[in-house]
Amino acid sequence: MAKNESNGGTVKVRLVKGLRGSQAKHRLSVKALGLNKLNDVRELKDSPQVRGLINKVHYLVRVEE
Repeated sequence: MAKNESNGGTVKVRLVKGLRGSQAKHRLSVKALGLNKLNDVRELKDSPQVRGLINKVHYLVRVEE
């Protein structure tokens, strides 16, 4: 995923799947992204650390434009 220069180097992340049945480390990663409830959206600075968290829980979140 390339950086989107139009939004100043940020990425929007939405929680699209519930956390029940997921691994404990993955739940902590979602919490670190600042997502609490289903359909929560956070706009985060695009950094390698954030991209790593997103890749870890790719099946629970969606990256939006």
